[in-house]
Amino acid sequence: MRIYGDIQSGNCYKIKLLCSLLNIEHEWVHVDIMAGDTSTAEFLRKNPNGKIPLLELEDGRCLSESNAILNYLATGSELIPLDGFKLAKVQQWQFFEQYSHEPYIAVARFIAKYLGLPESRRAEYEAKQLGGHKALAVMEKQLSTSPYLVGDALTTADISLYGYTHVADEGGFDLSRYPFVLAWIDRIQKNKNYIGMAR
Repeated sequence: MRIYGDIQSGNCYKIKLLCSLLNIEHEWVHVDIMAGDTSTAEFLRKNPNGKIPLLELEDGRCLSESNAILNYLATGSELIPLDGFKLAKVQQWQFFEQYSHEPYIAVARFIAKYLGLPESRRAEYEAKQLGGHKALAVMEKQLSTSPYLVGDALTTADISLYGYTHVADEGGFDLSRYPFVLAWIDRIQKNKNYIGMAR
């Protein structure tokens, strides 16, 4: 299988991390979004939405959207709960990641890290801070009651949120305000086969 992505993108990195944790063999194809790699006719045939990450299976079928890819690749592993309610909680956190976390933390990081915080985007960058801290506070509250987001075991919910949370400082978010989040980050990094993001 092939995975198209940019290792410095949290959405792509979480796929790379999952593959490492589960020893999933794959070919990583680097995609440079700033150079327009996702706008080529070849790429758009694979994903008409023109976004990464993208999973291409050996039979040519393609799957996009990072959390869908995570859950597909983790099916049958200990990272996907068998209990229906716990599985729904995993998905709840993954929707939270896409709607309440990523639009603030990932976008602020993109403006600062990828664009160099241009003056024309500074107001937008600063406007993202409140929403990002709100999301981190929600995580902090949950992680004060359990070691992982859905109880005592690592799931794809944690990998989904870890992708951008552990580099939130690059978007201007001071994680020292969230000790339970920092302990959770440390817990994940101690997992066997953990692989870090190329920063």
